[in-house]
Amino acid sequence: MISRFDPWRSGLCTCPPKLTFNPYTGCDHQCIYCYATSYIQNFGDCRPKKEALATLRREAIKLSGETVSISNSSDPYPHVEASVGLTRRCLEILAENNCRIQIITKSNLVTRDYDLLSKIPSTVALTITTIDDNLAKVLEPYAPPPSQRVRAAQDLTKAGIPVSVRIDPIIPTINDQPHKLIAELASVGVKHITASTYKAKVDNWMRLTKALPQVAERLKPLYFQQGERIGGSILLPKEFRYKLLKSVRDLALSSGMRFGVCREGLSGLNTAPCDGSWLMPKAKEAKQCQIA
Repeated sequence: MISRFDPWRSGLCTCPPKLTFNPYTGCDHQCIYCYATSYIQNFGDCRPKKEALATLRREAIKLSGETVSISNSSDPYPHVEASVGLTRRCLEILAENNCRIQIITKSNLVTRDYDLLSKIPSTVALTITTIDDNLAKVLEPYAPPPSQRVRAAQDLTKAGIPVSVRIDPIIPTINDQPHKLIAELASVGVKHITASTYKAKVDNWMRLTKALPQVAERLKPLYFQQGERIGGSILLPKEFRYKLLKSVRDLALSSGMRFGVCREGLSGLNTAPCDGSWLMPKAKEAKQCQIA
């Protein structure tokens, strides 16, 4: 159940070595740009992993302070987590075994677990693609609105839990001018931005075309005539990606934050480890705090 992150050792991945774990299979946020729908069957049907707690207990006891990233395919805080509490119980098991925790989520429900996260070396990466709640409703129909996620970033930061934000994916003409978002994030104490461009796959391109037909029409030549095919995805032309991501990098740096790109082949833009893991405190620095 716990596995090595990026076991294929993709040349695009620049993350430091770590482990990964997904309490759930599938996700109920139904983001139109999601890439995981291409390789996880019935992805929209979010369900707890079978025997998750028993299996995790057996595997976690073999660990020795490794960093565990939760989650990289399915959000650890789907709507059902509010009543089931599976992710929280998994965090308790990992904490008991002295793991370092990196959480990646689109949900403000993560603030519920600040008491656990403040006791262990941890960091939270919140994905916020836009500051516009109405636009987000189109891109991420069932995820909590960005305004709630920004508030979550503020609350976690006040509680002493370091926060990074993933502006991911960036879609040209839709959310490629994140000036207001970055300014807002800096004002609430976010220290790191990770950015990545939209990577077209057959299924997510169909969803994008249905939800935003005029945008898809404008983007079609950039991706399908000029784009760069890597693995099973089509990326924007490399020079285009560089200019777009450098502009986001410059905004982040001017706001006092560090920056990293995710799976772009442009690691020269990074000013810190791309996933924001540099924010994670050492064990002796982790302490219990309280959200105001």
